Amino acid sequence: MSKAKPPKELGSIMADVCRKIGMTEAYDEYKTIQAWERVVGETIAKVTSVEKMKDGNLYVKVRNPSWRMELNFRKRDITNRLNKAVGYEMIQTIIFR
Repeated sequence: MSKAKPPKELGSIMADVCRKIGMTEAYDEYKTIQAWERVVGETIAKVTSVEKMKDGNLYVKVRNPSWRMELNFRKRDITNRLNKAVGYEMIQTIIFR
């Protein structure tokens, strides 16, 4: 009797599939958007929502102007942490709206 392989996580399977069909960048964009709450924390995640990722720009909707100003001060740090989560310099800038 042969040993059964343990099941793979869906995330690792999707990464392999995306790589094979040439959609690595789209998958990395998805990973970045999914990492938003983990990177910025629950408090900021409650007042923001990621809209889209396009041409290295991450567009984030902010619920009030005070938070928008605060996040603009933290933009570089958040960008660095998101790029670290993805594994390379995917995000050039974050545009808070």
